[in-house]
Amino acid sequence: MRAAVPGASLGLGAAAGDGGSAAGAPLGADGPRVAVLCPQTYMNDAGRSVGPARGAFKLPLERVLVVHDEIDLPFGEVRTRVGGGLAGHNGLKSLKRELGGADFTRVRVGVGRPDSTDPEIVSAYVLGRFRQDREQVRELVERASEQVERVVLGAPALGASVPGDAASGEGR
Repeated sequence: MRAAVPGASLGLGAAAGDGGSAAGAPLGADGPRVAVLCPQTYMNDAGRSVGPARGAFKLPLERVLVVHDEIDLPFGEVRTRVGGGLAGHNGLKSLKRELGGADFTRVRVGVGRPDSTDPEIVSAYVLGRFRQDREQVRELVERASEQVERVVLGAPALGASVPGDAASGEGR
């Protein structure tokens, strides 16, 4: 899970919070300044890093962008949304708790779902290695990176959805 913070001041010393590291720079010669936080906590505790970083940067919740895996999307699909349900994703629950709400922007990276609903099997699936070949995984990471760049630059995001939009299937 990664959190990008468009428009952040880049004095990054204490901004990483509890168990994270941050780096930042302008995006391109004339682009917005962006800070990227890479929590060093377990994903289920990502909020412990992201919450203090948001506070240090004095950012409103709508300026936080989180990139995360999504088992409810087929492998290879990348979608963007603001807010919405947490779908049992413990990392998102931690972020909501520490950020004070769930109305942050998310780039959801589809990793597919195992054939079982058993929590241990699902956990092993999301924590395990990809079953797809390296090239497919590389392409997925590239698509997710492109989507993040679109969001940061304010361009229309591909596969974007509006919470509660019945046509998108996003209203959880």
